[in-house]
Amino acid sequence: MAAAQRGSTGEERLPAVWRVTGVVSVGAITWVTRLVGLVTVLSVVLPAGRREMRGHVAQWLELPQDATTGAAAVALVTGVLLMQLASGLSRRKRRAWQLTLAASVLLALAHFGLRHVFGAGLASVALAVLLVMNRRYFIALPDPVTGKWRAVRVFLQLIIAGLLINFALLTFAPPRLLEPLAIEGRLAESALALIGISGPAVYHVVWLDDLTASVGLLFGLGAVLLAAYFLLRSAEPAPQLSQEEKSRLRDLLAQHGERDSLGYFALRDDKFVVFSKTGKSAVTYRVIAGAAVASGDPLGDSEAWPGSIEEFLDVCRRYGWVPAVMGCSELGATVWARFGLDVLEIGDEAIVDAETFTLDGRVMRGVRQAVSRTRRAGYEVRVRRAEELGEGELVELAALAVNWRGSDTERGFSMALGRMGDPGSVIVTVEQNGRIRGLLQFVPWGERGLSLDVMRRDRTADNGVNELMISELLLTAKDRGVKHVSLNFAAFRSLMEQGQRIGAGPVARISAKVLHWASRWIQIETLYRFNAKFQPRWAPRYLVYPGVRELPRVGVAVFEAEGLGGRSRWLMRMLRR
Repeated sequence: MAAAQRGSTGEERLPAVWRVTGVVSVGAITWVTRLVGLVTVLSVVLPAGRREMRGHVAQWLELPQDATTGAAAVALVTGVLLMQLASGLSRRKRRAWQLTLAASVLLALAHFGLRHVFGAGLASVALAVLLVMNRRYFIALPDPVTGKWRAVRVFLQLIIAGLLINFALLTFAPPRLLEPLAIEGRLAESALALIGISGPAVYHVVWLDDLTASVGLLFGLGAVLLAAYFLLRSAEPAPQLSQEEKSRLRDLLAQHGERDSLGYFALRDDKFVVFSKTGKSAVTYRVIAGAAVASGDPLGDSEAWPGSIEEFLDVCRRYGWVPAVMGCSELGATVWARFGLDVLEIGDEAIVDAETFTLDGRVMRGVRQAVSRTRRAGYEVRVRRAEELGEGELVELAALAVNWRGSDTERGFSMALGRMGDPGSVIVTVEQNGRIRGLLQFVPWGERGLSLDVMRRDRTADNGVNELMISELLLTAKDRGVKHVSLNFAAFRSLMEQGQRIGAGPVARISAKVLHWASRWIQIETLYRFNAKFQPRWAPRYLVYPGVRELPRVGVAVFEAEGLGGRSRWLMRMLRR
């Protein structure tokens, strides 16, 4: 995987990945392919519509009334296949281009060979001509983890299953239902049923004829369509940083880790990495739903960021992935924007100055009261480096963190490490009567900073436990040489603040109300108000994406990466199996 990413394809580099000259051509071909596929399917599924469409624009894709079941099956499969292929065409996949060209030729031959109206075949030929004329834009390679062999396996499994089921039906059917057939005849009848064609069998009852035809078509169409799905799907290679890559990333963090509070999260295990040619910067990312999602700023010298960004965009272009960045800083967003990408402010990171933090003053009254209340209830806080904890204690804390998280999936991608006990991490625990009731983990932010990774507490613990742990860390941070501490991310903080100000306009007020409503399911307003208790300074964070057209895919990928939603996990597990 890594070698494939860093090598050169020998193709001409496109200066702006998603704003190339052929974007209009690719978009037009994508929609024409969808339209041809949709109308072809409708012409088979809605026979009444074929008569109604006569004389209208859609007449050129009409199937004749005397079309055979086999011809209808071929047209149906080809139409659905074209709609599936359109997604691959939009990502400039070379394999999708090849299959679409073959499907359009097959559809044209079906129209002409089966005496369809002239316009139907002409439309398929026109699609094929468009594909050939614009072939230079479809250069994306197959994803590193290809579904080729899984597609072959699924196709053969369904074909064999349909063949065996129909063979069994024909074998055990009594003579009153079916004329006796030799083995060769039963095999021929079972095989032809897969493509909707009648075989040598002579049925005495209609229902058995319909049953074998339905079983054959079901398994035949299913085999083609599911095989096409596995062949064309956006494969998601299992990411894993090698020890050498982790070592190089740690070297970059040691030299430039002070610049970005999210830098340490680049060491997550579920990421890939690309380095600039000079090795002075790197971008880490994960592939989800056809989008390559990076998080935070590139690591390393900011002067060398363009080099690693170019390498990352080159990988995206090569494999047809949509590039996206979640949670980069203002400087990072500025550099990414130079490559033709759009930028959207998505919220603010709360950063507390540990050297000046205090519980004194009127503004800290709420936190001060929560700390006093929990201390009177017998809660005691311990702040320790990860190196001070034994292996058994780390395992216990990791198990408690899983039990207390409240969901089946771990949330966080751009601001979560996904493991506990890394060297340099600080772990805060709170105990009551010798029992652990809450824990925090902070990862290193350069040499003089910490960034919050995990915040969990026992649901039966008293309110104020989190305030107690954070306050204790901040009050003792100066003695540990810590200058600043990054807390939680507050999504769309500025929108909420603007909507709640006196004199706010209708758009700002409506935006604040929508965010308040969404906070019922996602912690938006709650995290903002919790962070604000500690009087932080707010550092804006941004989402980088290619354009509005790709925003839905990027949104699904980001939500899934952060553990907030996305595609159905049950369906994805079923398809992987």
